[in-house]
Amino acid sequence: MLWDTHMHTSFSGDSDAAPESMAAAAARLGLGGICITDHLDIDYPDNPDQFLLDPDAYDTGIRRLQAKFRDRLPIRFGIELGLQPHLAQTYHDLLAAHDFDFVIGSSHVVHGADPYYPAYYKGRSERQAYLEYFASILENVAAFDAFDVYGHIDYVVRYGPNKNRDYSYRAYSEIIDEVLKTLIEKGKGIEINTGGFRYGLGHPNPTEDILKRYREFGGEIITVGADAHAPGDIAFDFQKVPEILKSCGFRYFTVFKNRKPEFIRL
Repeated sequence: MLWDTHMHTSFSGDSDAAPESMAAAAARLGLGGICITDHLDIDYPDNPDQFLLDPDAYDTGIRRLQAKFRDRLPIRFGIELGLQPHLAQTYHDLLAAHDFDFVIGSSHVVHGADPYYPAYYKGRSERQAYLEYFASILENVAAFDAFDVYGHIDYVVRYGPNKNRDYSYRAYSEIIDEVLKTLIEKGKGIEINTGGFRYGLGHPNPTEDILKRYREFGGEIITVGADAHAPGDIAFDFQKVPEILKSCGFRYFTVFKNRKPEFIRL
């Protein structure tokens, strides 16, 4: 069974879900396991405290959850870091202090603005906004590469003025290829995030063409997550995942334990 290794609980600023409720829902679905990856976005614009979390309380809470579900569901301890270049040392210190199984690096804030909000797109074309987003990934990776997987690398299209109506891998292939090659050179993975289906895009994040290109370039690490913030979103549209991955050249998916990849055949 697939694992859902990108999900959020009430430790994240945008979720009210009790960790136990998320684990119980995953157990009922018969998943192979889960990894909880709550948000830490330091220096979030306008509301700097919105996506902070208490690392010690988070660590304690997930360890208790693991013990409670020991005989029902494997649970890994992860985190999703909202990357910005100036936060590199802060995040290095955090990872040195806590024994995470899995670390997702993500771009949520681009040069002081979150593409979730319309202000990010104001005064320029959608294409310019999307290109700046992809360029910011390269800036983040140059400053900090102590993550395992880069999350939803085309996150920006969830919220653009036209979402993905005018978006495709081909339209942005030059910079996307540079992102993929950089991640592969650094031994980093990407994810198939089914949140794109939940947002009505008709595709995962990133799109199938990007997943395929990552594999063509020699990328091997591919994790699976629904980006759930509530129990009902866990494993969203996971029935589509095996065929998508196989069509992109994968015969396995990846989970992490103690920051080491484990490859599980589809």
